[in-house]
Amino acid sequence: MYLGVLTVPYSAKSLDETMAILSKQGVQSVELGAGGYPGNAHCDPVAVAADPAKAAEILALAKKYNMKISALSVHGNPVHPDKAVAKKFHDEFAATCKAAQALGVDTVITFSGCPGDTLDAKLPNWVTCSWPPDYLQVLDFQWNEVLIPYWKEAAALAESFGVKKIALEMHPGFCVYNPGTLLRLREAVGGIIGANFDPSHLYWQGINIPAAIKALKGAIHHFHAKDTKIDQRNTDVNGVLDSTPYGDIAGRSWVFRTIGYGHDAAEWKDIISTLRATGYEGAISIEHEDGMMSIDEGLSKAIAFLRDVLIFEAPAEMWWA
Repeated sequence: MYLGVLTVPYSAKSLDETMAILSKQGVQSVELGAGGYPGNAHCDPVAVAADPAKAAEILALAKKYNMKISALSVHGNPVHPDKAVAKKFHDEFAATCKAAQALGVDTVITFSGCPGDTLDAKLPNWVTCSWPPDYLQVLDFQWNEVLIPYWKEAAALAESFGVKKIALEMHPGFCVYNPGTLLRLREAVGGIIGANFDPSHLYWQGINIPAAIKALKGAIHHFHAKDTKIDQRNTDVNGVLDSTPYGDIAGRSWVFRTIGYGHDAAEWKDIISTLRATGYEGAISIEHEDGMMSIDEGLSKAIAFLRDVLIFEAPAEMWWA
């Protein structure tokens, strides 16, 4: 495994400045935003794909700071019911796949997306229950008429540019939001579909993270290191389905936190050990979205925490066995 960072919080800085900051703290890889919700401050995929000099510049920086590029991130909703919105996200995904080829990166991260409830819908419709029966009809439409057909075509497109892994972040609000839905889409489309496993979105759903990692053995394409703190007092009153604004930290049932501020080192050591036991040896990429810390402090604390928790070296031969 190797320690990485999603560089989006440093979008106001150049990639050179960002890598310099992270390299000094022992970071070994970067995940670059290339469009969609993360933006493309550090990797404009159209420019990178069109101009070999742009790709060479990014690769030279990676070599300068002895870093890998773990993935390109282009989180979006390419099956949005508004066709113009869907096209924008799809075009950015396609451009990112081309840029990945130019950079020699085999992993592209995004969301599964969420359609509306009919072809005439204007906004996405995320279904969270199976009754009344109308919702099952919505799910049947979303999966069989929109989601699976789209991702079969998108997977073929990605493969044509040498992308081997489409890492879908399991995120509530989209059709793929837990291990069961991830595996359903993977079975329908193929092994190119896998998870960008981000515990923060699973914690508040009540999911046991090591158990979920085991359930996804062989299907984890990338890993985000981000924590969540459950506010038990607020959850006791309103549960975890919380639409309270993120800025109302004291009023929410849960909030994103820097690694170690939601769950302790014992929990994260179990997570890392379970990843190792199930064969994952890729990036542990920090995504900083802690509303109570600055970018520098939040990332520095997460990096220091994970440097003590990660297992960097290959295991020794079991001489005692």
